[in-house]
Amino acid sequence: MDRKEAEELLARSLSGEQPDASREDASEEAVKRLRPRWEIRVQAELDPVVEETKAYRSMAEEVDGRYDGVPVPAKKDE
Repeated sequence: MDRKEAEELLARSLSGEQPDASREDASEEAVKRLRPRWEIRVQAELDPVVEETKAYRSMAEEVDGRYDGVPVPAKKDE
């Protein structure tokens, strides 16, 4: 067994693959493990951080007023 075969055997055993797996199976597994090319993102209508900030500001005021000048983004009207 040469160095390359030993490295492949070690890589297969560490990844959990069977050592006698065929090349086609290994390539199919590699394709399955690839991350998708595109990501799907969902645009939320409400920002939970903004909503929580509004709730806290409605309950109480800052003692020193240091965040009074920071506006909370308004909801976009469509």
